[in-house]
Amino acid sequence: MVTSAAQGRAAHGEPDYIARAEALATSFAARAAEHDRTGSFPFENFRELSEAGLLSLTVPAAFGGAGAGVRYAARVIGILAKADSSTALVLSMHTINHLVMARSPTWPARLSRKLARESVEGVALVNALRVEPELGSPARGGLPATVARRTETGWRLSGHKIYSTGSPILKWYLVWARTDEAEPRVGQFLVRAGLPGIRIVETWDHHGLRASGSHDVVFDDVVIPLDAEVDVRKPADWRAPDVAQAAVHTIFVAAIYDGVARAARDWLISFLKQRVPASLGAPLASLPRAQEIVGAIEARLAANARLIDTFARDFDDGVDLSSGESNVIKLTVTNNAVVIVEDALSLTGNHGLSRANPLERHYRDVLCGRVHTPQDDSTRIGLGRAALGL
Repeated sequence: MVTSAAQGRAAHGEPDYIARAEALATSFAARAAEHDRTGSFPFENFRELSEAGLLSLTVPAAFGGAGAGVRYAARVIGILAKADSSTALVLSMHTINHLVMARSPTWPARLSRKLARESVEGVALVNALRVEPELGSPARGGLPATVARRTETGWRLSGHKIYSTGSPILKWYLVWARTDEAEPRVGQFLVRAGLPGIRIVETWDHHGLRASGSHDVVFDDVVIPLDAEVDVRKPADWRAPDVAQAAVHTIFVAAIYDGVARAARDWLISFLKQRVPASLGAPLASLPRAQEIVGAIEARLAANARLIDTFARDFDDGVDLSSGESNVIKLTVTNNAVVIVEDALSLTGNHGLSRANPLERHYRDVLCGRVHTPQDDSTRIGLGRAALGL
């Protein structure tokens, strides 16, 4: 279902972004296998997303965007993830950051307006660069090795980021760094891509999401303006999670991997209907075992749809949500998605693992859900500690 606001827009003749996403999904799906095989970045997908107005999906209407809520945006991301999960991942990170900009009181208004308008006008994507070789994900604590040194004329930034999703196309980086002050502060600095001293090192050669361009980005004494400081605080002030940002992140990540599972389900059903073994003399779909496993897949997809939709609707309606609850959504949906694809493989055997068929790619992609923050062990430990009163 789409949001009531989106339904209202469609009723008044305003753009139906769901229909636009569905139209683009056909061409994205046709190109996905080649981008996966070569590890090439799907630049053409983002040009088409921009032309369809989908790069500004969550940009406020006041700045020319669609002003979509989380529920509507999650629907769009799920549709695109079913076609090409790498593209959906890059888009989701960009979309999350625009939602945060629009809602966060800590974002400088001048910068958020600038990025919003650029996103409306062309292919101008933004993502947060947080993970480092030694630190890993900052979600588990610790100070980044990336350092911002303040001078009279600007900040000078040096550091090394890994898993920088979308790096070949990003126009803006939100770099997680610490200051060189006597009492270091930690936070985000807005950095324009392509400045002197920035290098993209093409390290991304991954098992799944191969077309996401999640390469390393190295900053060597990069000069940025003093007002590029977005949200920099004392380390202790970051201990409490940003519940709103965490909730949006988990909803979109869940939507991506649910989309992968739905693509696997569609291919499986087609395979079961068309495959007629000589020993059986009938389609595999006629076997009770196949029917039972497909039924189990349908049950998991139905649960995923309800979890994503209800949680996203609650967020849009201003319901008080906890980070623990949002983490449970991500854990449950992504694990359901993995089991769905594994069940599909159990019915297809060698056919499902052949590179000639998309199920093999879906399996590699869906496994990435387990390593996406928040990871399962962190979620379970947090829930366990809360239950035990620790």
